[in-house]
Amino acid sequence: MEIEIATIGGYEEVGRQMTAVRAGDDVVVFDMGLNLSQVLIHDNVETERMHSLDLIDMGAIPDDRVMSDLEGDVQAIVPTHGHLDHIGAISKLAHRYDAPIVATPFTIELVKQEIESENKFQVENDLQTMEAGEQLDIGERCSLEFVNVTHSVIDAINPVLHTPEGAVVYGLDKRMDHDPVIGDPIDMERFREIGREGQGVLCYIEDCTNAGRKGRTPSESVAREELHDVMRSIEDYDGGIVATTFSSHIARVKSLVEFAREIGRQPVLLGRSMEKYSGTAERLNFVDFPGDLGMYGHRKSVDRAFKRIMKEGKGNFLPVVTGHQGEPRAMLTRMGRGETPYELEDGDKVIFSARVIPEPTNEGQRYQSERLLKMQGARIYDDVHVSGHLREEGHYQMLDTLQPQHIIPAHQDMKGYSPYVDLAEGMGYALGRDLHVTRNGNMIQLVE
Repeated sequence: MEIEIATIGGYEEVGRQMTAVRAGDDVVVFDMGLNLSQVLIHDNVETERMHSLDLIDMGAIPDDRVMSDLEGDVQAIVPTHGHLDHIGAISKLAHRYDAPIVATPFTIELVKQEIESENKFQVENDLQTMEAGEQLDIGERCSLEFVNVTHSVIDAINPVLHTPEGAVVYGLDKRMDHDPVIGDPIDMERFREIGREGQGVLCYIEDCTNAGRKGRTPSESVAREELHDVMRSIEDYDGGIVATTFSSHIARVKSLVEFAREIGRQPVLLGRSMEKYSGTAERLNFVDFPGDLGMYGHRKSVDRAFKRIMKEGKGNFLPVVTGHQGEPRAMLTRMGRGETPYELEDGDKVIFSARVIPEPTNEGQRYQSERLLKMQGARIYDDVHVSGHLREEGHYQMLDTLQPQHIIPAHQDMKGYSPYVDLAEGMGYALGRDLHVTRNGNMIQLVE
């Protein structure tokens, strides 16, 4: 059976992920993501109103026109988790394919919301829920399996396409967390079984984000303890304390809510994406927030919440807000510019329970946001966080576990691939032979 892989998006940057695997006449597409940085550099862009071709030209979504070179029919579109760099282009591209969108329950719900907000295209693909540990037949000779992984968003998986020639493991966006705050640990036992059974692993497609960082990525429980330590260290402060983190990081939001209560403050979640992700997680019973927890997304309701906080005393509340990357329209950035009823004063604390994404647009916006906050007198607690991506030792362990015949690095630019190439070559792989560094829009023929 011929096995061919189209590296469509996410092979020259972090973002707009999209990969297609053809096994004979059957094609499975993994991820359809957005490169948010390419959107943010254009003021007042509303992607939901834009045509896909314009977004492709901007470099904001994958250029999927290379799909016409694949000789097969798409059987499934498989987003791996709910981050926008993996699902943000589904509303623009999925309608081109007569195939269901298959994902875990939390991811499917987020995909549904993306589709509902789309104003340009009618996306009528079937939405099919599949749990980690389940399998789905693809054509007559292949099957799709979801393996549970841990990441900075709940309900994440690594999909595996089982073919007669061996398994293709799409391994993006995970860390080896054996003690997660929410959900099950990464299923390393199943990865070991996949590496041993049948023809083994034909190809492993891997996220290289932290390949150049030594050691292993700490568990989310470590970040929880660090956050707890920070919160306890300032519990006697009677002024304003504000926290920000990734809206999709439900485990971190859960910790912030619990620690706010512990130090005698009422947590309030503010911002559209904060309300979206936490509200969805609560509705699907992934997390049990206190019944009186306020979640406000619309600008007017957020400002009303800020007015109430100012009236009743900042020392009684912990606003958990959007804006950890310095996004221009996010809550924290507006607070720094003095555009909300919440008044920052000398000595007020701002906790960044997130790391700036290492990309020039984000780094510039985050720098500006922090400067604005400091001009208001805020004291900043930075980098109270652990990454959602594997470091060096995690990559060694995955390669040792799976023993793949071929490796395709992803989720980086050309410079970012270098540490992973060195790592893989140290384990016996050779660039151009079984280690394939590629670009967007390329085809890799694994089996002819």
